Amino acid sequence: MALEMRPDCQRCGTDLPAEAPGAFICSFECTYCAPCAEDLDDHCPDCGGELVDRPTRAKRHHDSAPPSKVRRFKD
Repeated sequence: MALEMRPDCQRCGTDLPAEAPGAFICSFECTYCAPCAEDLDDHCPDCGGELVDRPTRAKRHHDSAPPSKVRRFKD
């Protein structure tokens, strides 16, 4: 099963394209941008788990394994 590859930081709403570096995730795939992950001391505020670099997904795989389009940021 592939990672969901959420499209935004759920803390600030910054776009996080699946093919670009700079996203951080916990084991539940909560997703944050690098500045927010740093502000959170690399710990997920939802589950308390460690935030680690999310791998990128090459655009050539987006048709067969599309990244999520569901945004998680709540204004």
